[in-house]
Amino acid sequence: QVQLVESGGGSVQSGGSLRLSCEASGHAYSFYCLAWFRQAPGKQREGVAAMDIDGSAILADSVKGRFTVSQDNAKKTLYLQMNTLKPEDTAIYYCAAKSSFGITRHRELYNYWGQGTQVIVSS
Repeated sequence: QVQLVESGGGSVQSGGSLRLSCEASGHAYSFYCLAWFRQAPGKQREGVAAMDIDGSAILADSVKGRFTVSQDNAKKTLYLQMNTLKPEDTAIYYCAAKSSFGITRHRELYNYWGQGTQVIVSS
């Protein structure tokens, strides 16, 4: 069993920065890949970034050059550094984990989810 707890959300102005954290608890090998998803009002949940236990990472095109994903394996914590934030980044950001092999942003493949943290970017 894996539990995920997000933190770091908040309200910022356009162009600002936030750093999200996701702390995972559970057996070290309970998950292969951690990811960040976001869901804006009226929209589907979309994958923002993912990183596997070897450090390989993928990012959505909409955030490349602005967001960076990283992890601290010893702390079992995934981070999302968000720079140059835009109003369209406003959403609830969720951390997710999958125990199967492979790195992906497809939400259907993730079997553990956190409760989410709100990010609001004002223009």
